[in-house]
Amino acid sequence: MLTCLLTALLTGTLLFAFGGPIISQTFIDAGKQFVLGGGQRGAFRVAAHNVGPVPVSVAERRADGSLHELGRLEPGQRTELAFAAGSAALVRNLGEHQAVLDFRVTGRTSGLGMGYEGLRK
Repeated sequence: MLTCLLTALLTGTLLFAFGGPIISQTFIDAGKQFVLGGGQRGAFRVAAHNVGPVPVSVAERRADGSLHELGRLEPGQRTELAFAAGSAALVRNLGEHQAVLDFRVTGRTSGLGMGYEGLRK
């Protein structure tokens, strides 16, 4: 009984510290990019599936501000990417219609920021 209680307590503490997986369907309007993370303490992984009608590009904005292009995800394609502590995943809509992606984010997800940015011309 005590072992079960300690295991439950430890598991709850680890989930609070590291966060659980985030599962999301994300919509990105034309001319926008979705930003996941940036400034967080730990690394995270993203499994992405482009379920929409337009391609998207994926890049990593590292903690030092440098940008690293990771590639293009065509409609129907899937990918799995790793991002370092402090980095942000940038997913940019390359089409004229709304992009739709399914995400599963794992790793240090506690406090992971999410938002949208307009693209600079």
